[in-house]
Amino acid sequence: MTEPPENLAFPPPRDCPYSPPPKLAELQRDAPVTRVRIWDGSTPWLLTRYDDVRAVLADRRFSVDPARPGYPARGPASRARRRGAGSFITMDAPEHTRLRRMLIREFTPRRIETLRPAVERTAAELLDNLTRQPQPTDLVGAYALPLPSIVIAELLGVPYADHEFFEDRARVMMDNSASGDAIRAATADLARYLGTLLHQRRTHPADDLLGRLGAQQVEPGNLSRAEAVSMAVLLLVAGHETTANQIALSVAFLLDNPQRAEAFRRPEGPPAGAVDELLRLLTITHTGRRRVATADVPIGGGITIRAGDGVIAAADIANRDPAQFPDPDRIDLGRAPNHHLAFGHGEHLCLGHHLARLELHIALTALFRSLPGLRLATPTEELPFRHTHPIYGIDHLPVAWEG
Repeated sequence: MTEPPENLAFPPPRDCPYSPPPKLAELQRDAPVTRVRIWDGSTPWLLTRYDDVRAVLADRRFSVDPARPGYPARGPASRARRRGAGSFITMDAPEHTRLRRMLIREFTPRRIETLRPAVERTAAELLDNLTRQPQPTDLVGAYALPLPSIVIAELLGVPYADHEFFEDRARVMMDNSASGDAIRAATADLARYLGTLLHQRRTHPADDLLGRLGAQQVEPGNLSRAEAVSMAVLLLVAGHETTANQIALSVAFLLDNPQRAEAFRRPEGPPAGAVDELLRLLTITHTGRRRVATADVPIGGGITIRAGDGVIAAADIANRDPAQFPDPDRIDLGRAPNHHLAFGHGEHLCLGHHLARLELHIALTALFRSLPGLRLATPTEELPFRHTHPIYGIDHLPVAWEG
């Protein structure tokens, strides 16, 4: 029998920095659909099995709109962050569909593959700079963060020289400990900055995403200027914050499992599914994909989720479901098939998932080939893992190397 909701605080603590909390595995086995209590005292449903999580993420009867009553916000900062006009990822169809379609051609596999030489060049330059620094060096600041920041800045048409400004604002926007006023101020700063760049494209056209968005969508009247700026804010923030943490977390994990790191040093590269296995095992959306039901929906185990009920679809533990992934706690870099939920599922599947995979593959192979003697310079238990942040990862990763 499931414990009463008041005894099930979500999210529960981890035992291992590379694995979901053991309590989630327990719930997946014994009570895969259960109520939990979150920060504001509300008791949304928690889903922990792969099939249930996948079904909810594909079901339009579960809304992503945080303004709806019953939506399970991640905390006070998250609630403040969602006030006012949001980005299209917090919209339901048909509005979400209309706005997302304007960006799809920018993130097709063919379009992303054309970025490979630039990403490889950026990784090589960053590693060259890294090896000139005194040891130990923070891999996040020297490599994991600047790599995706440079890539998304170039894709959008944002001067990377301004990276300290936009990285700082993004950090505040994603900080659960920041005040509502600080989050709104950071968001406004970034919106003004990107709005200025968008406006400049009218007199100084450029073949970048901001330029194409302005010329193809804003000028013909398909998209308002405010909507375009909101899109740009989302792409800039999500385009570096998530990937930077996935890179850092993956490097730490591989350095703690050196026999697996060898796969990234081989001349032929790691198995085709290696990056997806790291994404499955180290899912950084560790506080769940949030939804609220707009209708009564029956779910597994004879439970009906009622209209207005909040739902937390726990993708991290769903990616460890033994019914979907045999021996789920074991890393198998050649695992196939591997239909993990690290990027979500359904209409709200992460728009940049092809780019994230490309960056992660290049970042890891370039790093481990260039620095075969790479090692952690701080014990794992002393690393600053982001347990309370909505995006899991590591804030600083001190490393050293030989040769």
